[in-house]
Amino acid sequence: MLGWSSSRRLAQIIPAAPAAAIAEALGGDTITDVLLHFPRDYHHGSGVDVEDARPGDVVTMTGTVTGARQTTTRRGQFMYTITLDSGRQKVNAIFFNSRYIARQLAPGTKAMVTGKLGFYRTTAQLSHPEFMVIPAPGKRGVMTGGMKKLAEFGSPGQLEALLTSLEYLPVYPTKKGTTSWMVLAAVDAVLKQLPPIDEPLGTTPEGFVSFDEAIRGIHQPDHRGPGVFADRIKYNEALSLALVLALARADNDRRTAPAAPPVAGQQSRAEKLLAGLPFEMTGGQKTVIGEISSDLSHTRPMARLLQGDVGTGKTLVALAGMLQVVDNGMQCALLAPTEVLATQHGATLSAQLERAGCAARVVVVTGSMKQKDKQQALLDIVTGQADIVVGTHALLQEGVEFFNLGLVVVDEQHRFGVEQRDRLRDSRDDGITPHLLVMTATPIPRTIAMTTFGDLSVSTLVELPGGRQPITSVVVPGHKPAWVSRTFERIREEVAQGSQAFVVCPTIDGPGGAEEMYHSLSAEIFPELSVGLVHGRLPGDDKEAVMADFAAGTIDILVATTVIEVGIDVPNATVMYIRDADRFGVSQLHQLRGRIGRGSKPSLCLMHTDQPEDSDSFARVTAVAATQDGFELAELDLRARREGDVLGTAQSGGRRRVRLLDLVDDGEIIRRAAADAAELVATNRQLAEQLVGDVAEEERDYIDKT
Repeated sequence: MLGWSSSRRLAQIIPAAPAAAIAEALGGDTITDVLLHFPRDYHHGSGVDVEDARPGDVVTMTGTVTGARQTTTRRGQFMYTITLDSGRQKVNAIFFNSRYIARQLAPGTKAMVTGKLGFYRTTAQLSHPEFMVIPAPGKRGVMTGGMKKLAEFGSPGQLEALLTSLEYLPVYPTKKGTTSWMVLAAVDAVLKQLPPIDEPLGTTPEGFVSFDEAIRGIHQPDHRGPGVFADRIKYNEALSLALVLALARADNDRRTAPAAPPVAGQQSRAEKLLAGLPFEMTGGQKTVIGEISSDLSHTRPMARLLQGDVGTGKTLVALAGMLQVVDNGMQCALLAPTEVLATQHGATLSAQLERAGCAARVVVVTGSMKQKDKQQALLDIVTGQADIVVGTHALLQEGVEFFNLGLVVVDEQHRFGVEQRDRLRDSRDDGITPHLLVMTATPIPRTIAMTTFGDLSVSTLVELPGGRQPITSVVVPGHKPAWVSRTFERIREEVAQGSQAFVVCPTIDGPGGAEEMYHSLSAEIFPELSVGLVHGRLPGDDKEAVMADFAAGTIDILVATTVIEVGIDVPNATVMYIRDADRFGVSQLHQLRGRIGRGSKPSLCLMHTDQPEDSDSFARVTAVAATQDGFELAELDLRARREGDVLGTAQSGGRRRVRLLDLVDDGEIIRRAAADAAELVATNRQLAEQLVGDVAEEERDYIDKT
């Protein structure tokens, strides 16, 4: 971690059997693997405060048996109940059909128990917990369940000395074959033999404990609690990410790009586009166009992220930048994640250019193109006849050569990897690096942007263009038939007024799937209307034909899966019914909803769910319905999915890079790390490279949003 690791094998410190079991569970057999396996929780003192625990929580207590009684249940089962008193709190432990336990846990016995907490009336109790008898000196102890593994690490007396010496008792995540007790004992053995760790940064960062203190304290906190040690570990994790990005940013700054300053007067396609708009641009659009224009004017390659919620006008901003590059005699490439989106981008850009009277040629390249058409497109690209090239991954294949590529635009950045993103930038053989603009319609909280796009400057669009109407969102509980019926009535009313509707399903087949819904709507509910169907299994040409018919208004209701999540622009669609909305993620629901409300009419999104109203799933859908603030929803999504999914950092080369860092709550640490990383790369690049040297080149895809 950040310049520190040890190759010493765990089996050199603890017995071979538990060492092998722990190594298999952790996926590594060194002491580094063990010490970077952090506790998931802590019990303060000799156990957790039972009063603060909830039913079902696993609690651990050490205390003395102060009471015991033997009874028989109505079914004739032998039941032995003890009261364990830690001096601060009491808990009852109940054992069934285990008469030997009455001898092992007699009154006066000191023991440690661990099990799931329950309550009988108001009394806390554990049902058949694991336990360890802590014997008097010279006596033999007893261990049960997972605690039996502790016998391999020492006598009960030695283990009691360890457990009672801990201010906070750590609880470790485990897999089959291991227990938290095993990891606890292994960590203690490792720490006893671990020499002081040198500070990887040379000096301890101000405001943090040393790295040596942090590694020891995260496992065995003192009176300060685990937080002060966890903060240093979090800082190291944030700094590791920030250094990789800062190095990438510095490498980008060393490259040379073709300068493309604004062209003034009648020769400027960019000016003509903006002057001919039928609406007033938002202040945000004007600002971001200025930022991009300034970047393109220099020989330092632009590396900018353009984020904007659905409907904020990112495509117009990107087109203005592309035309500035075309004005300077160069080509632009727009990379889109799907053929549908690439085709629609091509049509949209062409229409905007034609409306503005701009002489710029748009060429679309997709994998399913007819060979003859593809060959012509490739010829137009290599000869410079194509000014703006829109394509899917097909643009990344061999055989696609640009005449003079000056700008690469990547739409829906999270659908592409960094390697894919940079392949077009590295396609020139003259040492020139095209400018780069990446776009995303998924709003990114600042902390995520800093840890995943730290190599990019960030521009944000938040205002909706004039004339756009807000979307009213309503949750439709499935257990209220009248609400479901009213949903279809509202769709009929919207269509009667000349509008169109989306009906979105989570699956293609099965109950509630797109196929079933299509047949139900077309044959039973709306036989008088034109109902279309589109999903991922349809051939590409059929999909595009259905989309085109819907965009042209010949289809009243389009039943679809998430293939319409991005890139579908039908201003006449004013109502969306999302079936089983609880089966979609927060960002998915927000993106789907963004397919309506794109015109001047008020729009309505109806989110159906069969989940109970007191469930987390229902609450999540309700939260999405309650706001259209994409940044608020992105934070909600982040809290639900945690950073591993958002960052793509859960695994990298088999090792977790982010274990403790919380992108919602640790913003201050992340900002500090980003600033420190930038300073370190500027003042001591060699040390910065050494600190992230364990991140092999092929492993650096943990920045990749896949």
